[in-house]
Amino acid sequence: MTARTNIEHILNDEHLSAPLKTIAQKVVNKERISFDEGVLLYEKAELGYLGALANYIRETKHGDYTYFNRNFHIEPTNLCVYTCKFCSYSRLIKQKDEGWTLSEDEMMDIVKSYDDKPVTEVHIVGGVLPHMNLNFFDSLISRIKAHRPELHIKAFTPVEYYYMFKKAKVSYQEGFEVLKAAGLQSMPGGGAEIFHAEVRDIICKDKCNAEQWLDIHETAHNNGIPSNATMLYGHIEKYHHRVDHMERLRQLQDKTGGFNCFIPLKFRSANNEMTDVGEVNVLEDLRNYAVARIYMDNFNHLKAYWPMIGRSTAQLSLAFGVNDIDGTVDDTTKIYSMAGSEEQNPSMTTQEIVKLIKNVKRHPIERDSIYNILTDYNEVEPEAPKPDKNGFMELPVING
Repeated sequence: MTARTNIEHILNDEHLSAPLKTIAQKVVNKERISFDEGVLLYEKAELGYLGALANYIRETKHGDYTYFNRNFHIEPTNLCVYTCKFCSYSRLIKQKDEGWTLSEDEMMDIVKSYDDKPVTEVHIVGGVLPHMNLNFFDSLISRIKAHRPELHIKAFTPVEYYYMFKKAKVSYQEGFEVLKAAGLQSMPGGGAEIFHAEVRDIICKDKCNAEQWLDIHETAHNNGIPSNATMLYGHIEKYHHRVDHMERLRQLQDKTGGFNCFIPLKFRSANNEMTDVGEVNVLEDLRNYAVARIYMDNFNHLKAYWPMIGRSTAQLSLAFGVNDIDGTVDDTTKIYSMAGSEEQNPSMTTQEIVKLIKNVKRHPIERDSIYNILTDYNEVEPEAPKPDKNGFMELPVING
């Protein structure tokens, strides 16, 4: 059945409760659902109902288009002055033997290693260290932009910006002016976790709070720097905490329009201080994607990060509101593999990404960092990966 037929079936279902039917009618009318209705979807709606509504919105906005982009990560360090209970990635400075710290030259060597690869973006994010300050990253970004001007630079979370700007004794506005002049073009969405203090004070009390995270993104948007937004779900939070988180993002998007996409991130329990919490199952993953697509009505794009949830779940998510996935040829980020994700060494060529999307009857589109279409893979076939001058195969994608 088509997405429209599924919605009509829901609206004509005599057994569906009045509140859920009202929500379905709002979706058809492109009306915003309320906070309480968001909680109701989590608590009372069946998965099939949620999928029908979310897929209807997805296809109304994007048809069958499913996006990916080709990029690579630089992770300057996993040493960090902050301690987040859910984090399997970072190490304290006193644990430096278990971590890494890259010099500016070493990071430039990573950039140069992609000179003959068709990447369009470099994504820079990592731990927080005193010497990796505003001047340090101003210099790094300037060097990257000078070396490869067409490469889009997406860098740093508010956790890093808050520390960086505070240490430099500059305002958010002044800090972004410096980095934008150097070549910064957009921000990833990390560090959001769960905004509500009841949860945030337990899992990541010592880093920037919700208001600071939102203020930093708002300042970036006002300076022409778009960003993504995330939510860490499936740990100690309740459904109303998730809706509160999405509501704050929705309000900021109403104000600035600066968010490119929303990325729900699944909590993984390996090798951190919350291993006793456990993890939610695939059905809850799909429920969360669907509710996010319905609630986040002013976010054009909803992304599923396949190295974290696995390829099969990523394919399923494309029927539950998701219209963007990632792909990679090697494990250029360790954040989720260190936490026990399905993909311990995530690796997909462009051919494999396109096949994964086509196998669930979706339309693969390579995009740039702000969702301009670069290649329509229903019109052209992806080239087979070729070794570069060092014998390594093509490296397309990983994002956040």
